[in-house]
Amino acid sequence: MVAWLEERLRKWTGGLIMVTHDRYFLERVANHITELDRAKLYHYEANYSKYLELKDQRAEMAQAGERKRQSILRVEREWIMRGCRARSTKSRDRIERYENLKNQTAPEADDSVQLAAASSRLGKKIIEINDISKAFDGRTVLSHFSYGVLRDDRIGIVGQNGAGKSTLLNIIAGQLEPDSGSVDVGATVKIGYFSQEGRELDLTQRVYDFIRGISDEVKTEEGTLSAKDMMERFLFSPDLQSVPIGRLSGGERRRLYLLSILMSAPNVLLLDEPTNDLDVTTLSILEDYLDTFPGPILAVSHDRFFLDKLAGQIFAVGEEGRVERYTGNWSDYMRKRQEEERPAAPEKADREDNRRPREKKLKFTFREQREFESIDGEMAALEEELQAVATEMGDCGSDYVKLQALTERQEALQAALEEKTERWVYLNELKERIDAQE
Repeated sequence: MVAWLEERLRKWTGGLIMVTHDRYFLERVANHITELDRAKLYHYEANYSKYLELKDQRAEMAQAGERKRQSILRVEREWIMRGCRARSTKSRDRIERYENLKNQTAPEADDSVQLAAASSRLGKKIIEINDISKAFDGRTVLSHFSYGVLRDDRIGIVGQNGAGKSTLLNIIAGQLEPDSGSVDVGATVKIGYFSQEGRELDLTQRVYDFIRGISDEVKTEEGTLSAKDMMERFLFSPDLQSVPIGRLSGGERRRLYLLSILMSAPNVLLLDEPTNDLDVTTLSILEDYLDTFPGPILAVSHDRFFLDKLAGQIFAVGEEGRVERYTGNWSDYMRKRQEEERPAAPEKADREDNRRPREKKLKFTFREQREFESIDGEMAALEEELQAVATEMGDCGSDYVKLQALTERQEALQAALEEKTERWVYLNELKERIDAQE
């Protein structure tokens, strides 16, 4: 449905205004993005990926301006401390400029998180799903499904609403019994279950007290982190930690619920629509955390961007409770589905003359042969140039004109490399088919 709407709006000739956290939707439909950040509006003539790039540039420029302000303040402060007197007009003006600079508000640092995942030890035996089935009111939502969960699994679970995706997670989590079959959970498994409904929160309880009630600290690869440290890394400032939960926004409460699960140091994560109602900042926090999580993750989601980033395989829950497994992320799954649904070419049968013409042998054209021989070197040259541009970007400091030119060059090189890569894949697949004839 989202893909249909996306395609429809891409062809729409009128204007439209939308509020969304769907990053693929923003990438493919939007050509202008307005960001509301700390009560200020910032406008970008860009889609989502370009917006992220321009936002980073804006933050870098703001921080460069702040470094310059602090440097001037230091010089002027030393001048004042040497005992200057505001007798002359020039001195008074200089003191006034100093006061104005001192009273300027420093730009707030961008919200970001650098966090290693906290988890407890996980043994060899994790979760064995043995031939489970489940039906509601005579309608089968899961039928004879079996799977052994592995330590490094990253599984995206997809399907129509009501297909049985959440039912599968509820059965694995032990919150729902299957009609038949069983789920065998290893002795060391500690499941963290992020459900759609969330947990009921005492809205009068302070944010800090709620998290401390779960754990005072967690152990990560970085060492032991206190509840206060974890909260700050999840963008709960000291002021926000002291307020009642009822004063948090919807997105902040979802972030708090997420943190409450992670504070218990699970070693298996079950996520049911984890990106619902999360702002882009919180989505980044969640994805960064999951990147470092050492145990298996099973996630039900309609968020295509999230599934492309997370999943190593897809479980598609379909009609009559059948679960089909696909290797790869969301985009890989969609390509395979399209191939499966593509109608087969009709057979050309001639009853009177069943003699078939001799098939033409597949081979490279002269141009393809030359391209095949040179494309590896061309891709390597593009990669080297990209690396050189990246190094130059790091050295250009506050020369934003040069930075913009280098950014444009980087984009052009990346586009060229992507095009070459697609061509490389085609030529190598063609070569395999040619070799298979021999």
